[in-house]
Amino acid sequence: MGRGKIAIRRIGNTTSRQVTFSKRRNGLLKKARELSILCDAEVGVIVFSCTGKLYDFASSSMQSVLERYKQLRGEGYQLRNPASEIKHCQREVESLRQQLQHLQERHRQLMGEQLSGLSIKDLHNLENQLEQSLKSIRANKEGNFSADIKELNLKGNVMHQENIELHKKISLFLQENNALRKKVCRASDVNQANQYCHEPSTMTIVHDLFAPSNLRLGQPQPQSKEVPLEATNLGLQLH
Repeated sequence: MGRGKIAIRRIGNTTSRQVTFSKRRNGLLKKARELSILCDAEVGVIVFSCTGKLYDFASSSMQSVLERYKQLRGEGYQLRNPASEIKHCQREVESLRQQLQHLQERHRQLMGEQLSGLSIKDLHNLENQLEQSLKSIRANKEGNFSADIKELNLKGNVMHQENIELHKKISLFLQENNALRKKVCRASDVNQANQYCHEPSTMTIVHDLFAPSNLRLGQPQPQSKEVPLEATNLGLQLH
């Protein structure tokens, strides 16, 4: 269900007025920022609350926006005036050229070049700026190192957990391997026992066949006269 239209007039309730101001102010500044980014426009917004607080937004800098506004208002700027646009562009180019020269000079000074023309105060300011830059760089590096250490600790914990899981799997495999070995040994013992159960009769027969025999040579019997010498028999007795 859509919201009803709000009458454009002063809100009597102080709390509602403050809430509405906060919401609409944030929306206005957001739209100004989006306009400057999407359309490459130079935008400046200045807002004073009913309590006197200042809220502003500038796409480049508020000072440059105000200077440009003053210059154009002083010249009686009119839309679609090519000559005025050319002059404005020339001033912008000159201003950008000066800013570029200033930045290049500042860069050379930060690199330790062209310091002869600086005063002691300028040198102190340059030193402070370098110290602040170094502190900022160190803080960024420390933050990056801390983030890397945390990430490595997390990876180490994950690897430790994976190692524990692998040890558990290896222990389980060893237990299963031992169980299979026991089963194989039991099956082998059963097979050997079955072989021993079927072999005794054969072993007995072999034992009987190869049992030592007691052979005794009988004494020759006295020969009778009636029995011829060729008929003498040697008696072998098997006990």
